[in-house]
Amino acid sequence: MTRLSEAIGPLPGSSNLPLYQQLQRALREAIDRNILGVDDALPPERDLAGEFGVSRITVRKAIDGLVSEGLLVRRHGSGTFVRGRVEKNFSKLTSFSEDMRARGRNPRSEWLRRLNGTVTPEEALTLRSSPGTPVFRFHRLRFADDAPMALEYATVVADCLPSLDAVQTSLYEALERAGNRPVRALQRLRAVLLTREQAELLRAKPGDAGLLVERVGFLQDGRAIEFSQSFYRGDTYDFVAELSTP
Repeated sequence: MTRLSEAIGPLPGSSNLPLYQQLQRALREAIDRNILGVDDALPPERDLAGEFGVSRITVRKAIDGLVSEGLLVRRHGSGTFVRGRVEKNFSKLTSFSEDMRARGRNPRSEWLRRLNGTVTPEEALTLRSSPGTPVFRFHRLRFADDAPMALEYATVVADCLPSLDAVQTSLYEALERAGNRPVRALQRLRAVLLTREQAELLRAKPGDAGLLVERVGFLQDGRAIEFSQSFYRGDTYDFVAELSTP
C-alpha cells in the first residue's frame, strides 16, 4: 500500500497552522482525492506518526477532529475508518432518521426548542392556512452516530399531531402514527454561509459553506401541513436525484 505521506506529500514545515491541523488537512485531501476511499481503514496512529514526523498525541488530536466532523469513524476493536459524505436522494420523500438508518448509521437529536404557536405571515402563505392557525414548532440538532449533520426547524399544523410531545425521534414517524404523514413535498435547495451560531452547533467554522433545504409537505388530499428548513454542512452532505426524459 502506498504511504500517505508519499501520495499527498509531507506536512509543510513553514505553515502557521498547528501540526494537528496540518495533518487534518492532509487527511482530508487524501479523502477528497480518493486516496482513502469510503470504508478504508486509516493506518495505525503509530504508523501515521512515523510517516509524517509528528507525535502520536498530534495524530490522535487530528483524528479526533475528523471524527467530530463526521469524516472518520472509530470502530471498537477494528480501528478508524473513512466514513465519507452522506448522500441524500432528493427524489424520495424520506425522513432524516430513515436516511441515516438506511446507511447503517444511528440517528438521534438534541432538542433546541419545542413549542406551541400560531403561523407567521410567511408560514400562513406557505402552508395556505388562515392567520392564527395553531402550529407546533420543532427545532433540533440532528446527528448521525456522534456527528452533527443538520439543524432542522420544522413547523407542523397542530391538528395533525395529538400533542407537542408526540414527536420523539422522528417527526415523520409521529405523523405516520397519527395518520398524517406527507405523501408528497416540494423541496428547494440553495447554498448558504453558516452563521456563527449554526457553525458552532454543527462543529464547523463561521462562514463555511452550508446547504439549506426548504420543504413543504402535503397530505393525500392536497393540504400542506409541514414547513421545514434544514441547514446542512456543505462538506458532509451530497444531494442526488435520478432524472429521466418525459
